[in-house]
Amino acid sequence: MPLSKPERRQMLHTRQVHCQGFLRHDGLFDIEARMTDVKSRDVDNAERGGYVSAGEPFHDMWMRLTIDGECLIHRVEASIDASPFRTCPAIADAFRQLEGTRIGPGWHRRAKELLGGIKGCTHLNELLPPLATTAVQTLWPGEKEEIMELASRVMLNSCHGWSQHGETIKRYIPHLYQPEPELQPVDSGAEAADDQDTAADDSPAADYFRALQQRRGTDNR
Repeated sequence: MPLSKPERRQMLHTRQVHCQGFLRHDGLFDIEARMTDVKSRDVDNAERGGYVSAGEPFHDMWMRLTIDGECLIHRVEASIDASPFRTCPAIADAFRQLEGTRIGPGWHRRAKELLGGIKGCTHLNELLPPLATTAVQTLWPGEKEEIMELASRVMLNSCHGWSQHGETIKRYIPHLYQPEPELQPVDSGAEAADDQDTAADDSPAADYFRALQQRRGTDNR
């Protein structure tokens, strides 16, 4: 069912993320992702000849993970073909630090340790989650019976359908199934816990919204 008809509006920005999975002749798999950001108007930019034209990619970034059937990463290639600053492309090779890691539980945490903040690139890091799920989709369906087990390394508890309390896990991976825990009364510390969860999120988006919230608080004083 499509979205409802929107109000009258003007297109300002288009972000596209395109992912593909390939089986190589040597039995390995190439998982590729490309992200582009395109504005519908010219944007001033001193490092791009004075401005970035409408329709010209503001960001254009690629990443390829070469993996085996157990999601071990054999090789990583990253490329920044368009960016707002000349210094951005230099960080692409840092993502080779993911070579030798395995997509599965804790992988995103490990990637953040290696490439978070100034050690990496915000937008290349944003490609890692869709690359991981594309890897699962590329391997599935497969000839191995344990494909659901393999997929669970990435997908378990990532959404409603993959909840370890749900019927899907109960049916296909019963040893990972856990009954739904009984709901506990909400105590007075719940709000504080929510604040701690928010504080623990140090993604660029979270930083932006925290700064915006602080600015609004200052404006209201």
